Amino acid sequence: MLPAAQRLRRSADFGRTVKKGARAGRSTMVVHLLSQESDESAMVGFVVSKAVGNAVTRNRVKRRLRHASRSVVESLPNGTTVVVRALPGAVDCSYQELSKDLSACVARARRTRGRTPR
Repeated sequence: MLPAAQRLRRSADFGRTVKKGARAGRSTMVVHLLSQESDESAMVGFVVSKAVGNAVTRNRVKRRLRHASRSVVESLPNGTTVVVRALPGAVDCSYQELSKDLSACVARARRTRGRTPR
């Protein structure tokens, strides 16, 4: 479980990260990453829509993503916000695959955050 200080909760924070942040995706998820100057710790939020599955399935995907994000958040600089949007492909993946995809997406978004979107 992520500590409360590392959870993204406000709708405005989600919106700002999705609109202004760098995006990277895989078949299981899309990651939006926004780095800002701040003393707050890095924060992560999750979006798992009904397209992923029923409530039991969505909660299982969220639990796996939350657990996988613990190690990723610790490596991010302060002031970074990350929004992870799960795709229907995440249902059939193991925890190891989700963890690998999350790490790859965050690394890719960190590399592209300075570039302007096309």
